[in-house]
Amino acid sequence: MIAAAGFVVAGCGDDKDKDSSAASITNPVTLNPLSTSVAATHTGEATPHGAAEETKLPTQGGEPVTVSGDIYEKYVASGGPTGPLGAPLEAEADGPDDGEFQDFVGGTIYKPKDGEPHIVWGEIRAAWKADGGANGNLGHPISDEKNIPGGKQSDFSGGTITWVDGNITVTPK
Repeated sequence: MIAAAGFVVAGCGDDKDKDSSAASITNPVTLNPLSTSVAATHTGEATPHGAAEETKLPTQGGEPVTVSGDIYEKYVASGGPTGPLGAPLEAEADGPDDGEFQDFVGGTIYKPKDGEPHIVWGEIRAAWKADGGANGNLGHPISDEKNIPGGKQSDFSGGTITWVDGNITVTPK
């Protein structure tokens, strides 16, 4: 069963190793409380909290994709498929400098090679993607979105994006 370790609220939201002895479990997961349930297949080695290291979930189009590793853990901590990130849009992909990312309906989780995964969403995500995402001048996220007076802020390896009173400001380092 997917167990949410916490719930993260989207503020500016307009928007590997496998162990052959690990068990596989199939549980229904509701992507939208008003829709029908879909099956999510969990595989992999159990973590200390009992959650699997990966799961297969359907995209909005119904194609199953895997969410795994640190991105999976961050996804579950943010509420999983019923949280603000929603369903995956595509499979995990390689980012610059050996990073990894996965896009979801409500945001992107980016995991740098030597760092923690962070979520970028809403208008901040739109501005980051317009700058080229992790390949752009701002680089990869180094923080989750945080509250600031009047809005939200996300920090990146190459700068900061703030969303205050509905206005986006990109500040390069």
